[in-house]
Amino acid sequence: MQARPHTAAAAAALIAATALGLAPHPAQAAPAAAPQTSGRQSSDVRFHDIPGSGGITLKGNVFTPAGAEPGRTYPLIVLPTSWGLPQVEYLAQARQLADSGYTVVSYTSRGFWLSGGQIETAGPADIADVSAVVDWALAHTPADPARVGLGGVSYGAGISLLASAHDPRIKAVVALSGWADLIESIYSGRTQHLQAAGLLGATGYLTGRPGPELRQVLGDFLGSRLENEQAMIAWGKKRSASEQVDRINANGAAVMLGNAWGDTVFPPNQYADFFEKLTGPKRLEFRPGDHATAEATGLFGLPNDTWTNAHRWFDRYLKGERNGVDAEAPVQIKSRSTGGYEGYADWKSVGSGGREVLPLAESEHVWANVDSGADGGTVLLSSILDQFAKAPPVASVPLLPRAFAAVWQSPRHDRERRVRGTVRLHTTVTPTKGDGTFVAYLYDVGPLGLGKLVSNAPYTFHGKAPGQPFGVDLDLFSTAYDVPAGHRLALVIDTVDPLYAEHNPAGAQLAFSSPRTDPSYVSVPLREQ
Repeated sequence: MQARPHTAAAAAALIAATALGLAPHPAQAAPAAAPQTSGRQSSDVRFHDIPGSGGITLKGNVFTPAGAEPGRTYPLIVLPTSWGLPQVEYLAQARQLADSGYTVVSYTSRGFWLSGGQIETAGPADIADVSAVVDWALAHTPADPARVGLGGVSYGAGISLLASAHDPRIKAVVALSGWADLIESIYSGRTQHLQAAGLLGATGYLTGRPGPELRQVLGDFLGSRLENEQAMIAWGKKRSASEQVDRINANGAAVMLGNAWGDTVFPPNQYADFFEKLTGPKRLEFRPGDHATAEATGLFGLPNDTWTNAHRWFDRYLKGERNGVDAEAPVQIKSRSTGGYEGYADWKSVGSGGREVLPLAESEHVWANVDSGADGGTVLLSSILDQFAKAPPVASVPLLPRAFAAVWQSPRHDRERRVRGTVRLHTTVTPTKGDGTFVAYLYDVGPLGLGKLVSNAPYTFHGKAPGQPFGVDLDLFSTAYDVPAGHRLALVIDTVDPLYAEHNPAGAQLAFSSPRTDPSYVSVPLREQ
């Protein structure tokens, strides 16, 4: 069954309009005056037209330190905007950075709002824009060419990582809620992340001018045009910092990555994999939440752990301050169940308590095309509820219809299980059709059978021989979740989830088995007790 692009885009447009409710109308994108702080001299903001690459104009703003001395230079931070947001996005953070001694330039990414050009989706022109903005800042502001940093949220994060591979002047990067691998972000398990892609596509059309390449790729992606799959993958790889990690390492920029466990646009696995490949100074932070929610309050100038550490990172690697950020454990995570931070030497150490292997010994058989009631929630909304109310998506596991959902449960645990890292599924699938999709969910099941979602991931196959079994290894999205004593873990598999496109032909069935020579299991990483 193919995805329904028009329905998805229409639904995503409503979500996007709500999400962008704080974004100004294009005519309001450059306010005449900046907010003032009282009681002390503060840095000021000026709005500028900045020459981008290829002759376009980028709408930007500049903060310089209050009382900047003539002839003195200050470290420079460049902030490309997020997808669909204008140049005022970073005003609060830019002012705080300028007040602490930075020259800060923020600009609306090309193709959006009043900036020129078309949306290139972090293509070569976007990367050239970063260097053009740095050139302009060095010529027109008191910026120090030896101390240049980049930062951003979401789209700005992805552009910043890619630019650090191409411009050796960049010494520090803070990439929040971004991507390192675009294909693994929205096409993991060879499955279109339908709501995420629909949201991005609709937002692009609402706030900007998608270029012909983006229009083609988006149409192919949402329309499930497999004949163009390899071209789409090549397009995504060109826009993935993971494909250019050797150049990033050679340039030596200090890279800080931050993301949320429940990010439904750029899931955390791809950031963790990229972090492990970096060889220079690096830091990885994961917190509860969804796309850009972990750092959202900081954009309004409110206290925020993510931005506090971002400032510390810039201070260490652009100002040379010995503030201790480089002496802390480079991986910092916060569990979805508790409020404290945990530090690890690297990503591999996050599940250092070993793995609990749950056998999936019993064979299960499901009919496709029907949503069993198990699902990953709604883009943005569900993980925000988990972040602020500890209310992840739930399902009554005993009541899931077994004709449409395969269910395996562990015995009740006699002690707490602290799940940390990436849960892995290995199973054998026998389809009745050559194409298909299934989604795996791990639930924390309480005494009354109510399951709280721990993690999930989709998997799609094409061109398989009907009736012939094949093995599947699937990584669920990384997480940190504490399962209370007396609860069970349950693995549920069904074939329909609103988050993802599904490719199950009418009447398709899937069987999940555990051959004696290749047993099926779920491997759950645990923190040391």
